[in-house]
Amino acid sequence: MTQPPANVVPHCYRHPDRETYVRCTRCDRPICPNCMNEASVGFQCPECVREGARTQRPVRTAFGGGREGAAGAVTIALIVVNVLVFIAGVISSGSAGSIAGGGLGGLLGGGTPLHEWGSLVTYNSRPVSATEAEIVSGGLIDGQYYRLFTSMFLHYGVFHLLMNMWALWVLGRPLEAMLGRARFAALYLVAGFGGSVATYLFADPLSQTAGASGAIFGLFSALIILLRKMGRSVAGIVPVLVLNLIITFSVPGISITGHLGGLVAGAAAAAALAYAPQRHRTLVQSVVLAAVVVVLAVLTVVHTGGLMPTGEYVDQINRGS
Repeated sequence: MTQPPANVVPHCYRHPDRETYVRCTRCDRPICPNCMNEASVGFQCPECVREGARTQRPVRTAFGGGREGAAGAVTIALIVVNVLVFIAGVISSGSAGSIAGGGLGGLLGGGTPLHEWGSLVTYNSRPVSATEAEIVSGGLIDGQYYRLFTSMFLHYGVFHLLMNMWALWVLGRPLEAMLGRARFAALYLVAGFGGSVATYLFADPLSQTAGASGAIFGLFSALIILLRKMGRSVAGIVPVLVLNLIITFSVPGISITGHLGGLVAGAAAAAALAYAPQRHRTLVQSVVLAAVVVVLAVLTVVHTGGLMPTGEYVDQINRGS
């Protein structure tokens, strides 16, 4: 084999005008400083780096998620959506300087027209006097099942919003880092859906409820389950959850059913994510999460079928009064 003259200086294969004595450790082509990519041994050219990325299996977390979840993009996106919905509710009430729905356009905890549209309620009603209310069409009994999801993004007042968003920020980031973006988003929605369905099944049919609390309680139970699966301590989480449960049962106006429903649904979803066999992990996780959603949907449909139509419900109330 003919060797090049000893006095010939190699030039970068991508930049022929640049001399270099460094070669790619994979393809042995000369590369200049602008083309060097540091490797475990030596340097690699851009083409070899791209080829390695295509052939190398992506790094996964202990529960099958991608490492990109460490950035917390889904957690941040959920917070942004909740804040934007809250702002939309204030705007829907009209001027922030006039009292609408009981509290400066919802800033102090009152409802807004957006709450009338999207809060969780079986039979919709509106006040006609200080002591009476008129039942009108609308609510889950009339097929407005979207309320099971829209209510998860509505909040009564700034304090309600800030408390839930702070909890989402604290709990969401470690969970998203452990699960990855898609699995964390599924966990959040399943937990929130479970809280909404529990409220629909067991709460006062005329009560209007809203908030991310059901999903937040689901994140609490999920974090405990995932940490235990990883063999890590939950001593810092359990007391906070217990304190929140005490507040749930002792403070009037808090949706007990929503919190407990989210707690249970989140635990079921987390168990599927944590204990799925590694060989068919993604398939098992997807099937179990879908099964939880189907069970909740069936409970919703069965419960709706056992309710009285709006007109009959009004007649019963009138007879009772």
